[in-house]
Amino acid sequence: MRKFVSKIGGQAVLEGVMMRGEKSVATAVRTSDGRIEVETERIPQEEKWWKKVPILRGFLSFFYMMIVGSKVLTRSAELYGEDMGEPSKFELWLAEKSNKSVMDIAIVIGVFLGVLFAIGLFVALPVGVVTLFEYIPGFKGVHYVWRNLVVSGVRLMILLGYLVVVSLVPDIKRVFMYHGAEHKVITCFEQGEELTVENARKMTRLHDRCGTSFLVITVFVSVLASAFLPAFDHVGNKMVSFLLRFSTRLALLPVVAGVSYEVLKGLAKFDNAFVRILKKPGLWFQLLTTREPDDSMLEVSLTSFKAVMEMDADETIPVRKFNIRKDYRLVRREALSYLKENEEAETLVDWISAFYLKVERSEIPALELIDEDAATAIKEAAKKVGEGEPLQYVLGETSFYGVTIKTDARALIPRGDTEFLVEEALKRDLSEGKRVLDICTGSGAIALVLALKTEAEVTASDISEEALSLAKENAEALGASVTFVKSDLFEAIEGSFDLITANPPYIPSAEIEKLDANVRKEPTLALDGGEDGLDYYRKIRSAAFEHLNAGGALIMEIGFDQGGAVSALFESIGKVTVTKDLENHDRVVTVEKE
Repeated sequence: MRKFVSKIGGQAVLEGVMMRGEKSVATAVRTSDGRIEVETERIPQEEKWWKKVPILRGFLSFFYMMIVGSKVLTRSAELYGEDMGEPSKFELWLAEKSNKSVMDIAIVIGVFLGVLFAIGLFVALPVGVVTLFEYIPGFKGVHYVWRNLVVSGVRLMILLGYLVVVSLVPDIKRVFMYHGAEHKVITCFEQGEELTVENARKMTRLHDRCGTSFLVITVFVSVLASAFLPAFDHVGNKMVSFLLRFSTRLALLPVVAGVSYEVLKGLAKFDNAFVRILKKPGLWFQLLTTREPDDSMLEVSLTSFKAVMEMDADETIPVRKFNIRKDYRLVRREALSYLKENEEAETLVDWISAFYLKVERSEIPALELIDEDAATAIKEAAKKVGEGEPLQYVLGETSFYGVTIKTDARALIPRGDTEFLVEEALKRDLSEGKRVLDICTGSGAIALVLALKTEAEVTASDISEEALSLAKENAEALGASVTFVKSDLFEAIEGSFDLITANPPYIPSAEIEKLDANVRKEPTLALDGGEDGLDYYRKIRSAAFEHLNAGGALIMEIGFDQGGAVSALFESIGKVTVTKDLENHDRVVTVEKE
């Protein structure tokens, strides 16, 4: 008789249950303070060709579920408050080289070690035990089929002993109780009963599609698969004989896992006397891996099951995340690992942390636990900066003269050096009726500050459409009134102004490749000032005074050693003043039209 089988399967985790449907996964965990937290995610629906290939789909699904299970176990442990420990240097190194998070690396390592442990316990150890039996007089003369059966018997005894031992661990006992709760809820649904604690309590804690049954089926399938494998008696060296036996059985594992998966699925679909006999061994072993749950555990399992049902039925329901708190010290350590080649690593992580945590840098030493989203953002930002991305581009903004300016690769990053230009500009009379022109505006930083802090009419220009689009976005965000014009310096500029400001490209062409890697990520158009770095100052000199009113001023940012050269260009047409920065470097040249 064919029976109804739910498309939802589950797994017990630390203080909770994970349920997996056709389109989603939900994990419900009871926290240490008694609340039930739920985390959900969508399952990608792309069609995998191997899912249609019998045996292969079972083997690959087995490893996929190991990875998913390890991830869910880790998440539940973090939510419940279990200390996951500091990441090792090896994990940090792997995370850096593979461009994956430390948590992802830890999960992969955990799965790898789990597979090695299983191979050692259920493949190498049984073969080794039987190899030792050969020292018993007369055993070597036993037919190799019977000796292979002995190997399988030893494997079954090891599995039984392993389950008995781990069931004595208090935390594992509770996991086994949640395992029972998972089975009861799924059975309640398959029986057509209303999903309530009362109805679930009445159900059996054993289930046909349990992973324990899969393990038992795997043992029996391996008996059949390996029964006729050669014993390699002709090999004189016992170590070589052991390695050959171990290798052949290891090579058989993918087939065994794949066949066991198909058998488990097939048996779960039917219910008759013959099928029930085949299911019995797996159900007997489930008596060890499940325990009767209490009502609070059933409530957690029901919450997880219902969340999956809702997610599968309605694709518009947003996913939920656990509200996990992370140890800031561990987050900082991982972030620093991405910046170990940077001399300013500590300072950079401070800035990144302050930005995402919305705190002052002075508060950072006192941080202990932080939100998971902020922790992820800090680590990802540090990784990008470590790969050469400018910090301001990664954060998406920077502070300039007390104003927040949006920053990205469309324009040069506004820096503190340019604030000296703004200081000089604000010393001028920029009352109502005065006109200001900012050329090479880039992100619009200079023009926006002058528009916000004075009553003057401000126009800004740039040759780059991308830079102008960024400047317009900044103006809109700040509510600043600025007229933007696409122009190659003064080419499309009409009328005259009382003040003209400019932060033109002034890096000599040969110096561009010598700049820091993060600076080279900025637009070359905004950096390259020609062979000697003065090309744009010459162009400005030839046209600026035609657009400058009498008594007006031209204020330009310059390179730290360009004061003399730029002054020489303009001294014949106006009064020139060079302003130095806090490090006593030339920084701003002001030319006044008399």
